Amino acid sequence: MRDWQSQAHVKHYCRYHIVFVPKYRKKAIFGTLRREIGSIFRDLCRQAGVELVEGYAMRDHIHMLLMIPPKFSVANTVGLLKGKSAIRIFREHLQVKRNFTGRHFWARGYCVSTVGLDEQMIREYIKNQESEECRQEQMRLAGL
Repeated sequence: MRDWQSQAHVKHYCRYHIVFVPKYRKKAIFGTLRREIGSIFRDLCRQAGVELVEGYAMRDHIHMLLMIPPKFSVANTVGLLKGKSAIRIFREHLQVKRNFTGRHFWARGYCVSTVGLDEQMIREYIKNQESEECRQEQMRLAGL
């Protein structure tokens, strides 16, 4: 059974699969940052009133399944998550204390897909993304 959310005048089930990458697709999400980026996004989602249903940080991109209420736009929510997370990453992990003018962590844009009846398939895809990527890389190296 679906877990419908409700607000004053609406019942909704709005889930979105969102993917975005670091600037120049650098392998910046690696090691310590990769482990802590989940807590950064969980905190930001809680503050923004968005539910982080599922998420995974790959070496060079982020997958998230978000429940965004209809009163928020997807573009503004993703902009808030990318902007605030970049500031926290620079301050906490890259030891940058000054003005952030000209400093960008995430690349412009993102990929978004609405999740309807196939939510379980999307959740499995996000969980198994890394193993699937390794399998495809092995097949490419083997010449298959």
